[in-house]
Amino acid sequence: MNDDAIRLVTIGRMLRRRGRLLTVLVVLGALTGFGASLVFPPRYTTSASVLLPGAWEERVLLTQAEIATSTVVTDRTAAELGWGGVDGEELRERVRAEVTDGNIIEISGTAESPAKAQRLADELARQFVAFSARIVDDTADPTAAAGPDRLRQMVLTTSRRITELADAADPGRTVESVQTRTELAKLRTALQEAVGKLSQADSNAAGSRLVVMGPAARPSGEAPPTRVQLIAAGAVLFFLLAVVGHLAAARGNRRPRSEREIAAALGSGLLGGVDVAARRGAHRPEGGGARHRVRRLLGLDTPWNAPAPPAAGDEASLGIRYRRVCGRIRDLVPGARRLLLVVADDDSVALRAAERLADEAGGDPLLRVTVVSAEAPLVPDRAEESGVLVVLSAGTRTAAELAGVAEACADAGHDVVGIVLADAVRTRPARSAGPPREAAAPALALGDGARGGVR
Repeated sequence: MNDDAIRLVTIGRMLRRRGRLLTVLVVLGALTGFGASLVFPPRYTTSASVLLPGAWEERVLLTQAEIATSTVVTDRTAAELGWGGVDGEELRERVRAEVTDGNIIEISGTAESPAKAQRLADELARQFVAFSARIVDDTADPTAAAGPDRLRQMVLTTSRRITELADAADPGRTVESVQTRTELAKLRTALQEAVGKLSQADSNAAGSRLVVMGPAARPSGEAPPTRVQLIAAGAVLFFLLAVVGHLAAARGNRRPRSEREIAAALGSGLLGGVDVAARRGAHRPEGGGARHRVRRLLGLDTPWNAPAPPAAGDEASLGIRYRRVCGRIRDLVPGARRLLLVVADDDSVALRAAERLADEAGGDPLLRVTVVSAEAPLVPDRAEESGVLVVLSAGTRTAAELAGVAEACADAGHDVVGIVLADAVRTRPARSAGPPREAAAPALALGDGARGGVR
């Protein structure tokens, strides 16, 4: 797993072998999301729209949106609402204003209930419109406001004077008088058009004030993140963290698997390998206690990234390999009468291999199985043993644990004379023996005799 790419088959194997653990973590994540939803109460959001009539530049619209959520507006809104413990600074975190199409500023408010959210949005829009109108009134020049009225009065006075001059002129008796009356009429018409444009400009200026387009709608649902979203997010987050954690742990696994690395860690040579018929939970440790029961319940007592057991021969072919290893032991330690087989307590495959190896040896030499703790190995002191054989499964022990086993053997006065690797395999069922030929021959002879009697 260290150098292999992460493939879908790896994810599938992890989901299959760690299904119970992942289910527990998903439930724990959902409970965490539910607890977060209790800490953060549900919120409701609604919006009120404010129209800005006329032509506005984009930067001016953005400025108006900033004004809508300014401290002055939120302070006035908080004072008008009168909610206990809620000031303008806190309201600024609950409101938002953004420019939409059509010169419309959408003002949103968030509160603990739909009624409060609706009231907050409406009051904020009202205070924003009032504050904008006050800014326009405060910045307006009083003399400039009175100027159009005086100008309109002067235009009317001038128009009447033009009419009087036209009537007093010679009524069409000479060419000059006709031209004079025509010019005066044109001047009067131009003045009247100017008065009309001035009145239209005044009406446009009066209509350029901000307008609230209506009350905010009462929200019908919670604002995100809702309780359901928090629960789902917690479950997904814990699931992803579990998957990433498993993959990272598998990537960082530095347990020696090759024969050379294992031999170097134990300081001895490899005698050979034996196979153990795989069965359900073949890698499960046999220990008890609450910790082992919890690990067995969650499926943590078996390696999830271990490959599927390869196919092998039947039980008879497996016994040949055990006998070959026993022969190498006799050749390696000639005259040895007793050897110690050291097996870790959480390596059930190696334990089954050691027990069968002791049976196949037949007392020559006498092999005694000793189970030691994987975390703190303790080997019995040397008595009549001629050495120690370490039996283990490949990839189940770290280099430090193997070095600890070697140190425990040396501390007890034993020499590690060899290493036996055990591996779980799938065996073929033994063939059922057919009827012997000797038993079938008399039946055939009987049949021939019967046919001869008939003749």
